[in-house]
Amino acid sequence: MAGAPDDAVEIEDLAKAYGSAGKAPPRRALDGVTLSVRRGEIFGLLGPNGAGKSTMINIMAGLVDKSAGRVSIWGLDLDRDRRAIRAAIGVVPQELNLDAFFTPRELLEVQAGLYGVPARERRTDEILAAVGLADKAEAHARALSGGMRRRLLVAKALVHAPPVLVLDEPTAGVDVELRQQLWSYVRELNARGTTVLLTTHYLAEAEELCGRIAIINRGRLAACDTTANLKRVFDRKTLRVTPAAPLAEVPAALSSLAPALEAGTLSFSYRPSQVNAGAILAAVQDAGIAIADVSTREPDLEDVFLGLTRAA
Repeated sequence: MAGAPDDAVEIEDLAKAYGSAGKAPPRRALDGVTLSVRRGEIFGLLGPNGAGKSTMINIMAGLVDKSAGRVSIWGLDLDRDRRAIRAAIGVVPQELNLDAFFTPRELLEVQAGLYGVPARERRTDEILAAVGLADKAEAHARALSGGMRRRLLVAKALVHAPPVLVLDEPTAGVDVELRQQLWSYVRELNARGTTVLLTTHYLAEAEELCGRIAIINRGRLAACDTTANLKRVFDRKTLRVTPAAPLAEVPAALSSLAPALEAGTLSFSYRPSQVNAGAILAAVQDAGIAIADVSTREPDLEDVFLGLTRAA
């Protein structure tokens, strides 16, 4: 896009504190978060419940006032250009906030009108088809299932063709087939130039879709990098050794390596930066164990996520 900024979203020292309740001290939902989302990428924002993800999104959408820091979306400053920012961002919230008495077609047409989209430029049918609701276009929203309502929220966020799309748990309650259909459309939008910021509890989904991932925990940024780099920093692998004859106990000669014994098979958890897998196999052979099979498991995003959020 001509004239588009390098960073679609810039967040600097963002903080949000909520007032005290009774004798309880003020609660800091966000505590000095700094990160950027590059133009044209699919970016993952992960964290446990209550970490501050939704607070950040609501600040970006202009629904919650920040306590401190700076937010810029598509080159527009939140403090100076709040109205223009609303046209640059489409947000799919967690809450199913739909008017139950409108049909999906009516909801999209009303939403397009609110954003000033001319009738000739509206893509109502295309969007409904993309989210799997073409056959429900004339049904009342109250008659839709939970998964259909969530897809309708995605459709509403797309009517004004925002350059930045924020998806807050968009596939919660959506079945596998329709989830794949939704992600196919998101990838298509991204290929056309839409920047996507995604929060999800389906970590495998984030690992597959997102080029970079930020993990927030207790209102602070715990990590921000590519999935490959995050797993590399985690520095943990598992080596599984299946003996020719199942073991009843861990040999004393291997106790210093602290393997787990499951169904006669040894599992060694180790740090590749400190321990060589060949040294582990040599120790197993030195203990007099004939090896029938060997396999390794790399850490996945779930391992990284749990390691960062549990350690804090």
